[in-house]
Amino acid sequence: MPDIMMTNEVSHSRMKVTEIGEFLRKPPAGFSVVALSSGYRVHSDPEKSLVLIDDLHSCRGNIVFHKSLGRKVKMHNLWEYSSFRKSLLSRRIYLLMSACEENFSLANRKEARNTRALKQYVVSIDGNDPFIKWQMEKGLDWTISSVAGESYRVDIDLTEALESWAAKNIHIATDDLIKVEPVWRDTSFTLKYYSDALFDFPHWFGLSKRKFQLRLT
Repeated sequence: MPDIMMTNEVSHSRMKVTEIGEFLRKPPAGFSVVALSSGYRVHSDPEKSLVLIDDLHSCRGNIVFHKSLGRKVKMHNLWEYSSFRKSLLSRRIYLLMSACEENFSLANRKEARNTRALKQYVVSIDGNDPFIKWQMEKGLDWTISSVAGESYRVDIDLTEALESWAAKNIHIATDDLIKVEPVWRDTSFTLKYYSDALFDFPHWFGLSKRKFQLRLT
């Protein structure tokens, strides 16, 4: 088993990373956790927090984030898009991400990759932070040229921010004392807009998929 040394919780004015167990034991302000026989139910204030976490099945049982919109948010009209965009740019956003160990199958000449989750974290970013807000506004404006008449999908990715954090706060060594860099999984959330336009050719041909990175510095 790899040896993992890490900080359970790291605060940053723009991003906060908390191990899932620590989050359940000591939920942040605005959150409450109810322990059930089947797991946990997490409640939050939707006026202050934007939770984008799917239900989780883990060794701790089922962890359900009540009123979470999920990692992939679907919108069907301009009002829904405008409302969600306003939330993105004014609230603290909560996501669930995993630090994984990367394994290479020696039996497979193509070295097919499998990942095993080492730790799971609740990652929150401040959508109202001027720098984060500027990046999201710029990314959404660049991605969505005509939201009313075109379907699209955009992934907002935090991989670079997580890798930067992990380099300073996570140290993983194998049984042979070889340092291992964790592979991050589920580091993005997705906006999907479905237009009722009859001839939405870019969407039909898969040309309306976009992605941009969020950075801390």
